[in-house]
Amino acid sequence: MTSASPPWFTERVPLGRSGATVSRIGLGTAPLAGLFSAVGDEQATATLDAAWAAGVRYFDTAPHYGAGLAERRLGSFLADTGRPRAEFTVSTKVGRLLVPGDAALGDEAFHGERGLVRMRDYSAEGVYRSLAESLERSGLEAFDTVLIHDPDDHWEDAVAGAYPALARLRDQGAVRAIGAGMNQTAMLTRFVTETDLDCVLVAGRYSLLDRGAADVLLPLCAEREVGVLVGGVFNSGILADPSPGATYDYAPAPDEVLRRARSLAERCAARSEERR
Repeated sequence: MTSASPPWFTERVPLGRSGATVSRIGLGTAPLAGLFSAVGDEQATATLDAAWAAGVRYFDTAPHYGAGLAERRLGSFLADTGRPRAEFTVSTKVGRLLVPGDAALGDEAFHGERGLVRMRDYSAEGVYRSLAESLERSGLEAFDTVLIHDPDDHWEDAVAGAYPALARLRDQGAVRAIGAGMNQTAMLTRFVTETDLDCVLVAGRYSLLDRGAADVLLPLCAEREVGVLVGGVFNSGILADPSPGATYDYAPAPDEVLRRARSLAERCAARSEERR
């Protein structure tokens, strides 16, 4: 832990009712795989080094991120630095298989691996294949947590195929926790209501700009002891830097959202000055 890190930064907390634990602050690896613009190996490694030095011990990744590049880079970092496996927790996702094909730089907002395209597959067979390929890319022996990724238009396939497959893997001890990761709250609420998930990853819906998850999803998760991973806390960039061209929900920010983000930044800066 660096001297600038608060004491709670490195605290490990249970992920719902599962046996998995996570550090209170985690690192999502989508930006390290060329989200919006290319990122070099050295910059990606430096980011991971800084996160580890600060006490981060939970890392989230997915095949979708850079068409496998995020999993490769994270796995290489964890292996090359020789970190004891018990010290960190890793989650990946299922629902998109990577298959050979021509993809331009910037495909689905990523400047990642070439020669691979994404194919949606929420079947049980797709889950097993996806995990096998993710393990090969990352070099890890197992993932702690596996999430069904963005099944917005694929509820039936996800609940009839991907979810039972993950539940079987959990029962067999192959993974410690299972869940779903999405940029919306309605379907995550449905998952919590109708299945036995250990956790949800809700992206962009619990931030300074969007508190939607607080209405129904978070109280329901608390009631059912389902862990909550809050992702996209900067709403894909705008809350980190509300300058012209900032992105919100993975697209150029509307003027009204940009004005709100700038107002928040100004209020935070003023408060910081008051406390000096």
